[in-house]
Amino acid sequence: MSQIEFYDTRSRSQRPFEPLRPGKVGIYSCGPTVYAEQHVGNLRSRLFSDLLKRFLTSEGLEVTHVINITDVGHLVSDADEGEDKMEAAARRAGRTAAEIAEHYTELWRKDGEAVNCLPPEHNPMATEHIPDQIVLAQRLEAGGFLYSIADGVYFDTRRFPRYAELAGLDLEGQSEGARIGVTQGKKNPADFAVWKFPEEGVQRLQEWDSPWGRGFPGWHLECSAMSVRYLGEQFDIHTGGIDLATVHHTNEVAQSECGFGVHPWVGFWMHNEFLALQGSGGEGAGDEKMSKSKGNVKTLSDLIDRGIDPIAFRYFFLQAHYRQQQTFSDEAIQAAATGYRRLQKIAAALEEVEGEGDAAIQAPFAGRFREALADDLNAPRAMAVVWEVARSDELADVDRRDLLRRFDSVLGLRLGEALTESAADQGERDPRIDGLLADRQAAREGKDWATADRIRDELAAEGVEVVDAPSGSSWRRTGE
Repeated sequence: MSQIEFYDTRSRSQRPFEPLRPGKVGIYSCGPTVYAEQHVGNLRSRLFSDLLKRFLTSEGLEVTHVINITDVGHLVSDADEGEDKMEAAARRAGRTAAEIAEHYTELWRKDGEAVNCLPPEHNPMATEHIPDQIVLAQRLEAGGFLYSIADGVYFDTRRFPRYAELAGLDLEGQSEGARIGVTQGKKNPADFAVWKFPEEGVQRLQEWDSPWGRGFPGWHLECSAMSVRYLGEQFDIHTGGIDLATVHHTNEVAQSECGFGVHPWVGFWMHNEFLALQGSGGEGAGDEKMSKSKGNVKTLSDLIDRGIDPIAFRYFFLQAHYRQQQTFSDEAIQAAATGYRRLQKIAAALEEVEGEGDAAIQAPFAGRFREALADDLNAPRAMAVVWEVARSDELADVDRRDLLRRFDSVLGLRLGEALTESAADQGERDPRIDGLLADRQAAREGKDWATADRIRDELAAEGVEVVDAPSGSSWRRTGE
């Protein structure tokens, strides 16, 4: 059995993974800022950490997974400037920040359940850990790492020589403000807020007393304090989106290694790439990162409204390596939904098979599946093995059943669950094809048979069969 290897952002290399404590793994994942509904790009990070947890668990390791909830301190600018996202959302909605946090945290949890993510062992909220954050800030102050200016207490990055290490930053080569903007009074452009004071004349919903005055914690301080609270001063793996590496995670490393006197604070930094939204020019043309600030987001509820099974998004995620940018489009998610439905039908039929399989026959397939995931969670390679087993004419059905069950315990696709009649018979939905079918129906009602026949023939050329019935017309892919 080969060694597990993961890619580590800090060392910029794929290297063998060994837990700090034999048999136990601690994982911290940066969770949501709960000021709005999470989009499917955010969900990609959740699915990545869930796959990681499931795989390590399948290796016989005891995994403690912590996902935080940011409900204070995340400002609209990485420059430690602007309004708190939670405060802004509360003001727009005419509700309290706590009410906003409760609402969107519940939505986040429901989305996780819908795509079959395992619940974390700990799901701490920043506002419930203010004392932990103040204690860490006091340790940093005692070590001479902090200084105060008019708007808050800042970390002096020049006191930490390894500051640029995680993200490979060229701080000297960057113009002031290029990465995190300009704040008057800072000693160095990269310095970041550990504790912020409210703006004069601004009434905030969330403030706490501290040794430096009434205010609120910096976004970065929260994750350092909460991860150490539940995982110890050093732990195995920290995950998050690649966009967090240059600022948020870099700042976490600085305050944690200085505050706790450890190096490295985290054994492996594992970052997933963006989920991009396909541009109007097609695959790869004009694709851009999905983000709330750009207003180009898709949510899980959008997919559900289109009749797409949430697990189809999980299937879509597994089609790309987590360190590769993945492009989201209506066509891609519809294709994933079709592929998932086919795999689910095969697995559901195999659940009817009785008897015991042959472990020796199954071993080579199980081994190749495991090898794929041990190689930096190569999900596409693992899925290739899944489909090889699903389509095999040589394996006995009982062995196919056992292998798909085994694979699914790691992939989380719910393949072993019986299909309901409505789910099994639910037709595929595609806005373009549905529109053409509506045009054809209108042509038929107007007795424009030539147009109706032309649309039917165009769809047939695409592999789409039109089915006419007294109750109306529907369509299906030929070969399904």
